[in-house]
Amino acid sequence: MAEETKETKKVISKEKKPKKKKKKRKILLKISIVFLLLVVIGWFTIGMKVMKLRAEAKDLVANTSEQTFKATQTSVVYDTNGKVITKLKGEKDVYYLKYKDLPVYAVAAMISVEDNNFYKHNGVDFRGIARAAVSFVTNKGEVTQGGSTITQQLARTVFLTREISWQRKVKEMFVAWGLEKEYSKDQIMEFYLNNVYFANGYYGIQAASKGYFDKDAKDLTMSEAAFLCAVPNAPNMYEPYHHKEKTLTRRDKILKDMYKQNLITKSQRDEALREKITLKKKKTEQKRNYIETYVIHSATKALMEKQGFEFRYVFDSDEDKQDYDEKYNKSYAECKRTLYSAGYQIHTSIDLNAQKELQSSIDNALSGYTEKDKNKVYKVQGAGVCIDNETGKVAAIVGGRYQKNAGLGLNRAYQSPRQPGSAIKPILVYAPAMERGYGPGSIVNDNPMNPKDKHRVRNSGGSYSGSITLRRALEKSSNVATMRLYEEIGPKSALRYLEKMNFKSLDENDYKYYTTCLGGFTYGTTAEEMASGYAALANQGVFRDPTCIVKIEDSDGETVVSNPSKKRTVYSANTASMMSSVLKSVITNGTGRGAKVPNVDTVGKTGTTTDNKDGWFCGYTPYYTTAVWVGRDDSRVMANLSGSGYPKTIWSNFMNELHKEFSGGKKLNSYEGGGGTDMPATGQTTAGTTEKGSTKGTTQTTTQATTQATTQATTQATTQATTAATQQQTGDDRRGAGNDE
Repeated sequence: MAEETKETKKVISKEKKPKKKKKKRKILLKISIVFLLLVVIGWFTIGMKVMKLRAEAKDLVANTSEQTFKATQTSVVYDTNGKVITKLKGEKDVYYLKYKDLPVYAVAAMISVEDNNFYKHNGVDFRGIARAAVSFVTNKGEVTQGGSTITQQLARTVFLTREISWQRKVKEMFVAWGLEKEYSKDQIMEFYLNNVYFANGYYGIQAASKGYFDKDAKDLTMSEAAFLCAVPNAPNMYEPYHHKEKTLTRRDKILKDMYKQNLITKSQRDEALREKITLKKKKTEQKRNYIETYVIHSATKALMEKQGFEFRYVFDSDEDKQDYDEKYNKSYAECKRTLYSAGYQIHTSIDLNAQKELQSSIDNALSGYTEKDKNKVYKVQGAGVCIDNETGKVAAIVGGRYQKNAGLGLNRAYQSPRQPGSAIKPILVYAPAMERGYGPGSIVNDNPMNPKDKHRVRNSGGSYSGSITLRRALEKSSNVATMRLYEEIGPKSALRYLEKMNFKSLDENDYKYYTTCLGGFTYGTTAEEMASGYAALANQGVFRDPTCIVKIEDSDGETVVSNPSKKRTVYSANTASMMSSVLKSVITNGTGRGAKVPNVDTVGKTGTTTDNKDGWFCGYTPYYTTAVWVGRDDSRVMANLSGSGYPKTIWSNFMNELHKEFSGGKKLNSYEGGGGTDMPATGQTTAGTTEKGSTKGTTQTTTQATTQATTQATTQATTQATTAATQQQTGDDRRGAGNDE
């Protein structure tokens, strides 16, 4: 073989190079094909969506006029039969100011703090977006400056929602570009300052000036104008009455920014910084009736969910809870505002006839209590919620006794948690026990508890029956039998059933103190929660989130929200049937005697707390579920109050009237057998497993002072002396355990 020389090497290398180039070309060709494919796929998945958003934005702007930014669209609320209940309207159109009448300091303040390139960009400030992104990273995730221009904020406020999605952001940018083409900068600033939200129901600079300072906007000082302009960035955080110091801090920043941008002089800045801000006394909120307050609450939550907000009821720590509350309050306030300006058609499940009957039943039963507090509100109160079992939606809700000019601000039915007493036993203890194989005929221990028992309690009236069936234990509302079942199940597993039904006031101490099983909670439960819990039993164990919203349409008739109730299986159908059977016996042989609705299957349970501070009656028929509470707002003792007294009277009067047209017909699914070893065992559990030893659960924690239970525990007075044992008590006593007769 000839020896390879330098020349041959050169030739060989030259001959090989073209092959490498061919390989490179093939690789580049493949990459190009893949890139083109990605472009095509991207176009069909995102590009077409973007073009559609652009077209929608163009149509929005094309249909606007100056009047678009002046008028407030009224939302209308309808009952279950399509009758108008109420209208929700803002005041934006009343206080509209032309650009020439806007305070010059307010214009300068908004430009300095919200959009200092306002007169330079064409609707979207890409440099501003970049600065905001860099600031977000350098400040470790803290938002110190926004990327949205004033025009984008106007687009979002008037035309869009605050939904967090790339589609909404892209559409916002297209609308902003369109507005800049259609209107002058002065007009956009005019629209913005007349539409932006200043907290406490004030839309626009004139309404805010009137509301906070009792003067026209043209008469605001520079310091006052800067103070107001601090609010719109985060109306909850900078709300002037509750967070004045934060608002003042942001006012100072605005004044300094105005000076840096040469909008004011140094002496003007210093004088404004020194000025003391004095606010007008906060206006009294308009009092709405119980239907309106609940509709607003339910509609707001439905819109929040539509925008992607995830509701939570269990938290890992105080910090976790606080972080959630901040996000919740911000989203709630934003969605609630739209009810007064978006022109919604809100269709509800409220039955005005049922509403009238429930209100009358409460008012008539408590008419003998006439004492009032300093605000002229009756001290003795009642509340009730009625759910239509077919739909799972609220048909009637009463948050207190009717008073023409007082007392309608608080809707106790969903806003005031109270100790549920023994009314909690069916859904917290007995149904979970049935999930673990117990039945109506299972034998439970109703003997007095030993003085050494860690969670020793006693039965009301000192009545003990030895070994009895589970059915009989609930009929007589046995505390000792309930406690023994609860010890077996474990607090964490038992309370998980309430967690799944969105009981929102659970506290870590409810998992610690065993008197929770007798209704001795730290904060308690609401009538809305109790009604929805019992309604789950009526609905074969399937829980439906309580609401009165059927549908929400926008001003064009397009559906925004439809049937927002979420369903969740909490108990098995077998358990629900057995509980209905047992609760029937409570009506015929137990503490609920006398509450039977004529000719209709009826089940129910009483609840009375220690010292007779709270009384309950909860029950259902095949058609409706109703929960009624009676007590005092100050949680003081009510002589002779019991679940079988006023609450049962209210419940019976209301349900009897409600069922006048029903006779026989539908029956409750209930297992009538004896139980015990003959019972079909329910092996599958739906909310937890039996817990041994563990009593501490992860749940909602709050910074509010914790109160602990005071529960008497004694043995039967036969051959031994009665021994009293109470748990350690701290704070004010709000943990009222069950005390049914």
